[in-house]
Amino acid sequence: MGEQGSDGGRKTAGAARTAAAGTGASASAAKKAAPSKKAAARKPAAAKKAAARKSAAAKKAAAEKTPGATKPAAKKAPAKKTPAKKTPSAKKAAPAKKASSAPLRKAPAPRKQVVAPKKATASVPAAPAKTVAAHPQGESRTALVRRARRINRELAEVYPYAHPELDFENPFQLVVATVLSAQTTDLRVNQTTPALFAKYPTPEDLAAANPEEVEEILRPTGFFRAKTKSVIGLSKALVEQFGGEVPGRLEDLVKLPGVGRKTAFVVLGNAFGRPGITVDTHFQRLVRRWKWTDETDPDKIEAAVGALFPKSDWTDLSHHVIWHGRRICHARKPACGACPIAPLCPAYGEGETDPEKAKKLLKYEKAGQPGQRLKPPQAYLDAGGRAAPPLGAG
Repeated sequence: MGEQGSDGGRKTAGAARTAAAGTGASASAAKKAAPSKKAAARKPAAAKKAAARKSAAAKKAAAEKTPGATKPAAKKAPAKKTPAKKTPSAKKAAPAKKASSAPLRKAPAPRKQVVAPKKATASVPAAPAKTVAAHPQGESRTALVRRARRINRELAEVYPYAHPELDFENPFQLVVATVLSAQTTDLRVNQTTPALFAKYPTPEDLAAANPEEVEEILRPTGFFRAKTKSVIGLSKALVEQFGGEVPGRLEDLVKLPGVGRKTAFVVLGNAFGRPGITVDTHFQRLVRRWKWTDETDPDKIEAAVGALFPKSDWTDLSHHVIWHGRRICHARKPACGACPIAPLCPAYGEGETDPEKAKKLLKYEKAGQPGQRLKPPQAYLDAGGRAAPPLGAG
């Protein structure tokens, strides 16, 4: 048993050696295999690195070849910046609008400052400046003066024979006839005064007259009682204050009973040759239609119109305007179609504009009819005018 055990031990040791040798061989094989595994492990890592490098290079190449890939980012960046730029621009635009609206609010201020001086200067010669302001087209003062004077020149050619349409032979007859012409026509006065002056030729005669007898003579003129009181009263004043003579000054004439500025200027202009403007109903109507003034008070109208003309033109101007108002530019139906100054009239069209129809509206010598004076000047007769019929005729 001991021998067996020794053999067995030898066998076991041999086997162990053999096993050890096998183990060593396998270890050496493993050692040889280990480097191959490491190399195998190194190769994929290098391949991966190379692949990564290639992909990076490919991406760079793609990025270089395709600029559109980078531009979207550039577009996105400005897109983010553009809102930021828009907000300041919007903020800037808002003040710009405010700035633009500010001048619009300030614009009326200079306009008012331009108009205000005109009104201020107008207050000195009140009526003329209001006339300028009243004109619809904003007519300047200079343009108004030129237009007004041109109208007067045109009317002077149309009525070269214009004269006072009251019959008179001396200042006394003229002042009495003018007082009687209130609220009636000059024709009616001219038909009435021959009987009055035949019975009472002087201020002394009329001052001592019986009022009832005078009333009977003046009855056709209307308001005969009031007119009788006026003519007898002014005759007494002439006798008592002026020695029976009609004074040649405005301040003296207006002191006479029944004599106002209109009557005084008629007497001064036509009996004494002193310029004056006669503001009767025709004169008032026409100068307002022509936009010479918008005043309604006769004294203010006189001042406004007088400022447009030289003083030497005042008397003839009054005749021209009054004649035109009685013959063509009537109160209710102006004959616009037959008016010689239609291009200069701002009120053209208020009346009949048809030429044929307008001709039917003309009066006195323009219509082939008699005038208002029984004894007109020779120049009027030479121009084709006819004298008016006496009272009671036809």
